[in-house]
Amino acid sequence: MTRQYSHWRKSRHSDPNGTCVEVGRGETGMIGVRDSKAKGCGPILEFTRAEWATFLTAIRSQ
Repeated sequence: MTRQYSHWRKSRHSDPNGTCVEVGRGETGMIGVRDSKAKGCGPILEFTRAEWATFLTAIRSQ
């Protein structure tokens, strides 16, 4: 299923050379993550809000 995402923003931890990820919000509350080099045409990794919170907690603890 393809969901619509908006308000894409790049990670502040991205490389200045354009190697970065973007995060967007879905209409249903899902969180989408994509590779900015694909210019909006690549796959989107989807998280629920609970999954996203767990993911952020895990990476911040590293």
